[in-house]
Amino acid sequence: MRILLLSACLVVVLARADELEVARDRQDRGALQNRVDQLAVVAEKRAGDAEAQYRLALGESYLAGVAMELKDKNQARTAAESGIRAAERAVALRPNSSEFHRVLGTLCGQVIPANVLLGLRYGKCAQEEIKKAIDLDPKSASAYLSRGVGNYYLPPALGGGLESAVSDFQKAIQLDPKLAEAHLWLGIALRKANRNREARAALTRALELNPGRVWARQQLEKTPAQ
Repeated sequence: MRILLLSACLVVVLARADELEVARDRQDRGALQNRVDQLAVVAEKRAGDAEAQYRLALGESYLAGVAMELKDKNQARTAAESGIRAAERAVALRPNSSEFHRVLGTLCGQVIPANVLLGLRYGKCAQEEIKKAIDLDPKSASAYLSRGVGNYYLPPALGGGLESAVSDFQKAIQLDPKLAEAHLWLGIALRKANRNREARAALTRALELNPGRVWARQQLEKTPAQ
């Protein structure tokens, strides 16, 4: 009976993945950290469970993202590096999962804005893992979104840049028009390219799709009308 109860509790923790998105949308680091701590317990108990490792990696990725939104680079780096270890375990257990490779590549990329000196160490991981994700699933809108975020931060001389980023975000939207994060990042990239009217349209669409995303509202508010 005790084992059954423990198993049931672990399943509940894994099933509440939507809470990660809600906490991310609200920029609620406390709630995110609490969920990550719970997922870490599950991942430790289920070392051979790829899904448990993936959920922990995803939670750390959300936490790293929110930390960067709030300009806390130290927490962003700590969460991303912790998430990388979980994502590596997930990939090792299930190497043919596009989504697992995507999350690993995303986490490697999240370390770099937090500490650009780590670009050489993690840049290759970010590019190679996202490429694997797209190779495994060419119709993954999330994979193109992740590649676009990487290209947003990667200089044109190294194969990135705004043009590449915008193209990736547009591809993600083509594959999944309701992917709010793709519209959000498209707006951010267009604003950086001084295409403010288009940026506002993209950010407005992001909020229509996900009204609770605090960061999207902040980005729209800071984008000039022209």
